[in-house]
Amino acid sequence: MSGVVELIRLKPGEQAPDFSDEEPWLVIEASDDGRFFGTGRGETEDGKTIFYVSLAEDDHDQDRAIAAAERWAVARGVKRICVQAHPAD
Repeated sequence: MSGVVELIRLKPGEQAPDFSDEEPWLVIEASDDGRFFGTGRGETEDGKTIFYVSLAEDDHDQDRAIAAAERWAVARGVKRICVQAHPAD
């Protein structure tokens, strides 16, 4: 699997769209302590579901969190990453 991943930058207070149970997705969310946590769902080469949870070393910087998520997304068929740059109220 390969391709281009679209970054959707959410406005403050805006929520990521609901994704279907079958659709690959990835969301990066800002936390109150300045970290950026990524979660998502993708597929292996043979079509099995696999989940994404960001690594602690990537959570401390938004650019690093996005870069790690993009690498995973390209390999797992995720076409869009929603980025919430500000913590939810």
